[in-house]
Amino acid sequence: MTGFAYLAALLLSLGGVAAIDRRWRLFVWDRPRVALVVLAVGLGYFVVWDLAGIALGLFHRGDTPWMTGLQVAPELPVEELFFLVLLCWSTMCLWCGGRRWARHQGEAR
Repeated sequence: MTGFAYLAALLLSLGGVAAIDRRWRLFVWDRPRVALVVLAVGLGYFVVWDLAGIALGLFHRGDTPWMTGLQVAPELPVEELFFLVLLCWSTMCLWCGGRRWARHQGEAR
């Protein structure tokens, strides 16, 4: 069962980001269509980045009991896709939240 630990942690983290996003309507819950396009573009960019790194021999999938062992492509574990969505989504929530906070600080002065 430990083979799903990393994937479970990623899914739990994605759930946390979704809850924060929904609570403060930061990104997906603010403008869903635009946000999903941005997430898809970000995911696509980083998958291409990963595939280039794999092709150049820079990225390798390490052996660990914490991952499922399922691969989307050689050296590209399925968990990487969930990690990349988490990376993009949390970054955009931070960006949107930071912009909102900065606007609020400017209005308070």
